[in-house]
Amino acid sequence: LAGTRIIYDRKFLLECKNSPVVRNPPCCLPQIPGVTSLAQSSLVKLEELKERNESEEAMPGEQPRHVAP
Repeated sequence: LAGTRIIYDRKFLLECKNSPVVRNPPCCLPQIPGVTSLAQSSLVKLEELKERNESEEAMPGEQPRHVAP
């Protein structure tokens, strides 16, 4: 096999982690549910959890219920 092997050092990789480029998705990234965006079922579950958390916060004094995953 012919080719060039690129080796990155730890310092460079840690600096890349804080780059503003890695915080935004690429502009022309296709929307693939479950890969580049959340799957539709995941979005529904997130909305349900958000509503449940908001309703629990609105009712202080009650013990929070833990739901098994």
